Amino acid sequence: MSIEAMNVIDLVAHDPATDEVVLVMNEPRPWLGSDLQLFQFQEKLNTYLAFALDGEMFEAYPQFIGKKLRLQLESPFQPDSRTLDFIAVVQRQIAFQDLTFQVKVRR
Repeated sequence: MSIEAMNVIDLVAHDPATDEVVLVMNEPRPWLGSDLQLFQFQEKLNTYLAFALDGEMFEAYPQFIGKKLRLQLESPFQPDSRTLDFIAVVQRQIAFQDLTFQVKVRR
């Protein structure tokens, strides 16, 4: 994954079923549990959190002000156990900011 790819929001969407704003991260590669891939995922996640929490998202999408926010990782592969452990930590921490994190495996 290039540095540029880590600094890009893949998709901003509205989920009408939950009335949430969804920031979607796409990861097309298999999850190998490598230090590099986990680092790249952390950096991409940091980009998403900064976008959501620093006000950039609401500047770009003022129609979403006041809506709950969900980060969503989409991949055709189930994340490895190391990445899932990291995601569990992230889920607990961002809950304090009233954010949720979801993983969707799309085959």
